[in-house]
Amino acid sequence: MQYSDLTYLAVPLPEDVLKAKGYGDFHLANAIIDRRLASDRTPDAIKKRLELEKMILEQLPREYPYSEEEALKALREAVGDVSVEEFHDLRLDNRIDWIYVNGEVRYKDDFLSNLLKVSAEYAEKARARGKLPPMPAGPNLLDETIRELKEKGALRTHMKMRTTLTIQRDETHQNAPIDVWLPIPAEQAQIRNVRILTEGGEISRPDSAQRTILFRGDRDRSVFSVEYEFDTELTYMQPDAARVTKAQPTFYTEELLPHIRFTPFLKDLARQIVGSETNPLLKARRIYDYITQNITYSYMRAYQTMPMIPEFLAAGGKGDCGVQALLFITLCRIEGIPATWQSGVYAEPRDEGIHDWARFYVAPYGWLFCDCSFGGGALRKGNRERWDFYFCNLDPFRMPANNEFQHDFETPPRFMRYDPYDNQMGEAEYPEMAVPKACRRIRHEVLSVSGVDAVIRLMTQQEAN
Repeated sequence: MQYSDLTYLAVPLPEDVLKAKGYGDFHLANAIIDRRLASDRTPDAIKKRLELEKMILEQLPREYPYSEEEALKALREAVGDVSVEEFHDLRLDNRIDWIYVNGEVRYKDDFLSNLLKVSAEYAEKARARGKLPPMPAGPNLLDETIRELKEKGALRTHMKMRTTLTIQRDETHQNAPIDVWLPIPAEQAQIRNVRILTEGGEISRPDSAQRTILFRGDRDRSVFSVEYEFDTELTYMQPDAARVTKAQPTFYTEELLPHIRFTPFLKDLARQIVGSETNPLLKARRIYDYITQNITYSYMRAYQTMPMIPEFLAAGGKGDCGVQALLFITLCRIEGIPATWQSGVYAEPRDEGIHDWARFYVAPYGWLFCDCSFGGGALRKGNRERWDFYFCNLDPFRMPANNEFQHDFETPPRFMRYDPYDNQMGEAEYPEMAVPKACRRIRHEVLSVSGVDAVIRLMTQQEAN
C-alpha cells in the first residue's frame, strides 16, 4: 500500500462485504475480499478499497473487547447498581460505543471512561464511590489565562517538554533494528524558537507539515525520548465582521479525499447552517455554533478504521476533538472559507493529553484559531465567555506538531502508519512490519512553563490549600 492509496477509502464497498462486516463476521468479510482481489473482473479502484478494508477489519475488533456481561460489571463497579434495562438504554441513546463481533454485541475498550467524562450524572456517582477524584475548586487555569490574554492583548510563553515512546519488544524482535518517529513542535503559526535538546536522530524541517525526529535502526534499546523547548506567541483576536473584505483567498478550500469531501449531505448541511449569510467570519461562527451546540463529545475508535470521518460525526452527532475539527474544516471549505488542521498535545503543568483543533482564514485578519471541543465543553458548563474565546483564539498550553491533516512524514515509514492522518502518538516499525499499537506507549511531559507565572502560582497555591 502507498500513502496516496488512502484516497480510495472514498470508493464504496461491495454489498456482500458490508453485510458480513455489519454482522461482525470478519472472517467471512476477509474471505469475500480475498476472492474479489483474486478476480480479474474486480476493478482496480475496488481492489485498492478492499486492500484498505482488510487493514480496517484487522484493527476494528481489537477496539471492542468487552462482552455485555463484562461491560455491565465494569459499569456497576464504577457507579453502583445499574439495571440491565438502564444499560440497554445507554446503548440505544448512543451514549456507549459498540459493534457486532460474530453476531455478539461487543463494547469499546474505553466506553466507561468516556461515559464518566461526558455524563455528569454517572461521574457524580463514581466520585461518591471514590472512583474519580473530586472536582477542583477555586479559579480555573484556562479562565485565568484567558483573562490575562485579554487584559494584556498578547501573551508569550516558553515551554519545555519531553516525549517518550516505550516499545515492548516480543521474542522475535528482541534485537531487531527499529525505526521510531516521535512528534516534535513545528515552527509555524504561533510557535517560535524551537530547540531540540536531545542529541542524535534525524530532525525534519522546522516548518514540516507533520514534524518528527527519527531514530533509525536501533537494535539495543526500547525507550526513545526527546526533550525540546519552544515559545508560543498569541495575540487576542476580536475580529469585526464589518471589516471583512469581499475578496477572500481560495487556498485550503479544496477537497482532500477520503475525509474532507464535499458530499451532497455535507453540502446540504452547510447550506442549512449558514443560511443566507455571506460574510465569511459570520459563516464560520455559525458553523462553530452548530458543532458546539449540537455535537456530543465522545472518544473515538482509531481514525484508520473510519472511511469518512466528517459524515460520521454529522450523522451520528458525537465525536472527539479531531472529528469535530474535521467537520468544521470541511464545512468551512464547502462555504469557500480556507480552513486547515493543527494538532499535537494540550500541555499544562497539571495535565497533558493529545488534542486536535482547527484554523481558518478571514481577510484582513489572516489565520484564526477554532477549538470546537474546548468551546463545546465550555458551553455545556455554562461558561459562555470561554465558549466565545475558542472561536478565533487559543490558549497557550499547546505543543503543535502537525499543521496539516493526512500528510506524509518528511522521511516516510515503509508501512502504513497506525495513524495515517495525524502524529501525536509516534510511529515505529521493524524491517518487516509496523510495531502494533498494543506494544507502544507514549508519554508527554511538561517540564516547565513560563510566561503565565502568576496564573501557575495561583493554581499551585490552590492545590496547596
